[in-house]
Amino acid sequence: MDLSQLHVFLTVAKEQSFSRAAGKLYRTQPAVSIVIRKLEESVGQPLLVRGARQVKLTDAGELLRDYAERLLNLRDEIQKGMEDLKSLGRGELALGVNESSIHALLPALARYRKLYPGVKLIMHRTLSRDIPQEVLNYRLDLGTVSYVPQDPKLAAVEIIRDELTFVVPPKHRLARRRSVDIKELGEETFIAHNVESPYRSRVIQLFEKHRTPLRRDVEMPTIESIKRFVQMGMGVAIVPRMCVRWEVEQKLLAEVRIRQLKMPRSLYLVSRRGARFSHAAVGLMRILQAGKYGRT
Repeated sequence: MDLSQLHVFLTVAKEQSFSRAAGKLYRTQPAVSIVIRKLEESVGQPLLVRGARQVKLTDAGELLRDYAERLLNLRDEIQKGMEDLKSLGRGELALGVNESSIHALLPALARYRKLYPGVKLIMHRTLSRDIPQEVLNYRLDLGTVSYVPQDPKLAAVEIIRDELTFVVPPKHRLARRRSVDIKELGEETFIAHNVESPYRSRVIQLFEKHRTPLRRDVEMPTIESIKRFVQMGMGVAIVPRMCVRWEVEQKLLAEVRIRQLKMPRSLYLVSRRGARFSHAAVGLMRILQAGKYGRT
């Protein structure tokens, strides 16, 4: 088994067709079939279910796909490391973020670009729950999440402290209030995020605990759309403070404290434990761990 065989196997798995894979690889279909047959002989099990309209993976094939992706991504990581040694800090850095964390990271990323202008910085928007596995599989160099991953092969360090906050339009009846009781919010229309998260569940539970209706009449796919809709006077919202700091400072939104809402929220930088980091990655880690960005 070699990496070129694994590359052919992954292409067939992705395309679900020997002929389409052959076209992608610039090989003939018989040549691709021979590679797959030799790979199956090497592992001692069939990897693909043939005969159907679309090629499907067997259980052994599913298992091999996970390992094959990891091996090929590791190969790319090795190449990046070698290039980093030669270029002394050039190259590229892949960082996994979710929608809310990117807001807090922008000042640090701006500082990073000034210090490392030769590095191509690639931000991958990924669901928070998927980021740790993407780091382990070498698809990402680093990731940011709002929880500490339990996998012992990962390291996590706190880089930002934040909390959930309540925002209303500038002309809202509560805009001039410093704080409100949760029971005053039963008639409000909340613009909610439609992505499930532990914090979303905790907010719902908080309103249930205080027997207050939480009218989520509108659900939006992004924090940006939520902020914009609140600015238009279409409702109110509970969002991470780091996502609305600028709008509050510019008086585009008004921040009001809910007395019962105390939900601290930290952001963690996730990496592979014991990994050798590139110059590009080390530079970003130092900036983020300095603790000067996004703290409330």
